[in-house]
Amino acid sequence: MIHLTEKAAAEVKRLISSKNEKEESFLRVQVVGGGCSGMSYKLDFDNAKNDNDKIFEHFGVKLVVDPKSYLYVMNTTIDFSDGLQGTGFNFINPNAKKSCGCGSSFSA
Repeated sequence: MIHLTEKAAAEVKRLISSKNEKEESFLRVQVVGGGCSGMSYKLDFDNAKNDNDKIFEHFGVKLVVDPKSYLYVMNTTIDFSDGLQGTGFNFINPNAKKSCGCGSSFSA
């Protein structure tokens, strides 16, 4: 499972509304190569699901992840911070063995 905090869900809903995305849009969570630690998280809005995608829903927001990415983000919690130390989505990933200082890339 991938978890989304209530604060992160509220921000996703706000972004969907502000970007004029379709209401049925969902948040696609991916892991891609790159970043200073080897792998990076990628979040995007999507409307097309693949047959083998895993689907989760929290606070009215649907999250979709492909099977390969899911191996790296299983049991991850996605939160949102808008404080003085920076604004953005944060990934609390128990599978990450090492992450960079900014928290946007990791190795597993």
